[in-house]
Amino acid sequence: MVIAELKKTTDQKMDKTIQTFKADLAKVRTGRAHTGLLEHIQVDYYGTPTIDSRTIGVTPFEKKMTQAVEKAIRDSDLGLNPAASGETVRVPMPPLTEERRKELIKVVRHEAENARVAVRNLRRDAIHHLKDALKKHEVSENDERRAQDEVQKMTDRHIADIDRMLQEKEKELMAV
Repeated sequence: MVIAELKKTTDQKMDKTIQTFKADLAKVRTGRAHTGLLEHIQVDYYGTPTIDSRTIGVTPFEKKMTQAVEKAIRDSDLGLNPAASGETVRVPMPPLTEERRKELIKVVRHEAENARVAVRNLRRDAIHHLKDALKKHEVSENDERRAQDEVQKMTDRHIADIDRMLQEKEKELMAV
């Protein structure tokens, strides 16, 4: 029972790490406009219809919020220059230079390494709990060894997922 619960919680935590990494990748822009860039910006009311492949249009539900939306986007860490036109805020996405693409790949690789470290830390914690359970005679040595192998397989699977997502993002960033 102890081992099953430990494996379940470790797997869930590793899945959450993958989801966090996926969300971090979505924030890295690839030269095309996508609404995911603005998801983490806090504005009271907003709508996000796409205007073209290089522009995001934001139309707040409450029309008097247009200036607040424009200010929130401008003040964000995205380096974007929105322009209000009537009831819509247009956010043009400048094309990426080769140098900027390489910088973004470095950022993405760093995020991937952080995700790998998080997964490995979860593996370490799970193995530590297994060894404690063995010391307290809650599990047998064979069960503990088998559980360690299963935790390692979980870790390998999650790290492979991270590597796959990293490769896809790198390919997307280098596409012109």
